[in-house]
Amino acid sequence: MPDVPSFDLVLAGGRVVDGSGAEPVQADVGIVADRITAVGALADTPARERLDAAGLLVMPGFIDVHAHVDAVLPEPRVQQALLRQGVTSVIVGQDGISFAPAGARGLRHAERYFAAVNGRAPAGYAGGGVGARLERLARDSAVNVGQLVPAGTVRAEVVGLDDRPATPGELARMADVVDAALAEGALGLSTGLDYVPGAFADADELIALARPVGAMGGAIVSHLRGYASDRIADAVSELAHIAEQSGAHGHISHLTGRAALVEPLLDAASARGTVLSFDSYPYLRGATILAMIALPPEMQAGGPDATRARLAEESVRHELRTRWFPTNPRLATVRIAYVADPAFAWAEGMLLTDAARRHGTDLAAFVCELLIASELSVGCVVDNGADRDESDVRALLRRTEHMASSDAIYLGSHPHPRGWGAFARLLGRHVRELGDWSWGEAAWHLAGHAAQRFGLAGRGVVARGAIADLALVDPLTVGDRSDYDAPTRPAAGVPHVLVSGRFALRDGALTTERPGQVLRPASASAGAVATRTGMEER
Repeated sequence: MPDVPSFDLVLAGGRVVDGSGAEPVQADVGIVADRITAVGALADTPARERLDAAGLLVMPGFIDVHAHVDAVLPEPRVQQALLRQGVTSVIVGQDGISFAPAGARGLRHAERYFAAVNGRAPAGYAGGGVGARLERLARDSAVNVGQLVPAGTVRAEVVGLDDRPATPGELARMADVVDAALAEGALGLSTGLDYVPGAFADADELIALARPVGAMGGAIVSHLRGYASDRIADAVSELAHIAEQSGAHGHISHLTGRAALVEPLLDAASARGTVLSFDSYPYLRGATILAMIALPPEMQAGGPDATRARLAEESVRHELRTRWFPTNPRLATVRIAYVADPAFAWAEGMLLTDAARRHGTDLAAFVCELLIASELSVGCVVDNGADRDESDVRALLRRTEHMASSDAIYLGSHPHPRGWGAFARLLGRHVRELGDWSWGEAAWHLAGHAAQRFGLAGRGVVARGAIADLALVDPLTVGDRSDYDAPTRPAAGVPHVLVSGRFALRDGALTTERPGQVLRPASASAGAVATRTGMEER
């Protein structure tokens, strides 16, 4: 009788990087259905299919812990952009704004205010809970997806968009919404404290919302209340205080800044027993909505309609022109990435100042007209400021609290290149070229750490019994090909990616498989700070 296959697939002859921090070892990987069932010498073991992985690293599928794909994940171009970098899982609901949990009021704000970041909700979607929204996203995806509870959307739903404290009754209702979302599988809570209405929430409110997160061992993931050098100390201290008072694990979104300023803040929190994890992307420019860069928060109170009405007033334009814009040097670095109004599509890819000149108006008038015409839905790429350089990026990458993210935005004709290149750039530039990490360390920062921090059991590792989310990486060629001039070029050097044991990417091409799963926390110990094996401080 012929041998009965022991495996559905064997990845043969590659070097396994297991995600713990240990360095690559020569080994075959055997897969049955969606699980890894053996790692070792499998040359003589029958299998339905064998893939020659010689010369490749077999790494755990990467986990992008901060990506804005809340509406666009089902699009093949987005899935390809992720998979070509080896990303098999994403976490949405970032910066405090997303489509669930939401009723009519919260959804309307999320759709309009963050349309240039997350996109528009799918046709026919009228709001609802986190569980149903996640199931809908995963159903059409080759990539796994988890979600945080967006505190700003919850506030918009319960309190509205006014700049005021929540009443005790409103606070209790918001906490109940967070608790219900966690019960449906949310991984934690996110805040956007530079955005509306997150900017209107004080620390006491955030502590109350984070307490249910602390009770389930989850994380409060915070876009801080400012990242500039004159604000970062207070912002990090606020998050540490919220974490300490709520019991939630503190995590800083897209951390930027001078390492000499930031590292002592992380060390001081750690000395008190509060380890603040963080994610970052390997670029000096960021991307966001123009309203956040160009307008003070108080001018955005009441929501997009109220803001647009203000921007039509000459007195407001005069204030922007004479008081706000002259103190805002970042405006000179803004490049328009996305404009909702087709009449201004010509401005995509242009510096904001150049677009204003072409339009024939001064900067204040142009910004107001652009935001009014697009209902505030304008995205931009912007320099993160003069208070950091690549040495700061590299220093923060080497911190044990670090994990990788892209902060990807996939809208407009001229988006930030990080959505197509962040993870590949970390491997090609920061491992192969600069040596900031070894390959073993890279697997930890890109997969293992995130899986442990967010309680994603069975992911982030290449080990027997783990889910077969795997990226096959060519260490000689992996790298980003996107840049600020050509931001949507796919990455190189990741020929094959498996999600739940099925090829989502094969020979560099997206397959017809859509094996994406909903990511839910495994246990109440989800947020526990992970330890690494085979790694030393560098």
